[in-house]
Amino acid sequence: MLEIPDSQIRSELSKDETLIWVGQPKQGILFRSSDVFLIPFSLFWGGFAIFWEVGVISIPHAGNKAPIPVGIIFPLFGIPFVIIGLYLIFGRFIADAKRRTGTYYGLTDQRIIIVSGIFSRKVKSMNLRTLTDISLDEKTNGTGTITFGPTNPMAQWNRGFAWPGMTEMTPSFEVIQNAKEVYEKIRNARSEA
Repeated sequence: MLEIPDSQIRSELSKDETLIWVGQPKQGILFRSSDVFLIPFSLFWGGFAIFWEVGVISIPHAGNKAPIPVGIIFPLFGIPFVIIGLYLIFGRFIADAKRRTGTYYGLTDQRIIIVSGIFSRKVKSMNLRTLTDISLDEKTNGTGTITFGPTNPMAQWNRGFAWPGMTEMTPSFEVIQNAKEVYEKIRNARSEA
């Protein structure tokens, strides 16, 4: 077991809890199935925004004859779209990787624990006795995501998008190694709880 996730989760345990498993999501840049749509969209958005901004800056304007110079307004108007485009093209991958770096998962004999947060520490705890839905989405290489609770059909499009301030998704152990083995440990702990 990894020492870093172990220490992050052990600090959340009560005296009568036994730690069964700890882990972290897969680290680094991660491509997801939703990127089949998001990468072309982000390139189109960012490309058009940059094309707009370069075009507006390079076109000579009428000067100061207008009450508010057009040469100032149009470039300012395009800046937020360029920033959004750059975030969509590569910033979201960096934000997602950073978010997963600070995420730790734990399974005890009583509950599921998820410790996360980039700027502040956030702890999510779910009692094993009250969990209703547990689902496993496993890939052929053994990695997978275990979701706790009902899933939104559009959830796969939001995972990894990591837009700042975005509402939280259904709690899950996201992109973990040996997902089926962990899933079975959760089912066993749940039946014994």
